[in-house]
Amino acid sequence: MQRVIGVCGFKNAGKTTLVEKLVQHLTAQGYCISTVKHAHHDFDIDHEGRDSFRHRKAGATEVAVISQNRFAIMHELRGAEPPSLQSVLEKLTPCDLVIVEGYKRDTHDKIEVRNLELAHPVLAGEDPTVVAVAANGFIADSPVPVFDRDDVAALAQFIISHTKLAVSEM
Repeated sequence: MQRVIGVCGFKNAGKTTLVEKLVQHLTAQGYCISTVKHAHHDFDIDHEGRDSFRHRKAGATEVAVISQNRFAIMHELRGAEPPSLQSVLEKLTPCDLVIVEGYKRDTHDKIEVRNLELAHPVLAGEDPTVVAVAANGFIADSPVPVFDRDDVAALAQFIISHTKLAVSEM
């Protein structure tokens, strides 16, 4: 079973920046990190005119693109339901930790990211899977630990402790 920690919050809270910094910090410590990003909008990693784009447009359900440096498998849902987070996690290569951005209503433990300049709903205290908050300012009376959103070292140490990460063996 993969160790998983989520990073959740509302638009413009700083989720992607925090995930990026956590990945950099944890990989620099020798951990093997993977990420899953939930997109609420349509996206495409392919471009019109590319061979793989043409394969998909011709009707291929899956197209794999492999190079010397990376590979991607694109799966066209064609009206089917998107896979569950658990299903996606099961397809990932084993690693020390998966950081999930989004999926705020899923059941894995999460760090709520807050931009206190925006009037977003509060998740910590309302959602028992929120185990910490990363904010750009002071929060009084929080039911979970609060970290400065830019204190990546402290957040990473919390994640290591909370998920019981050992020194990387990957």
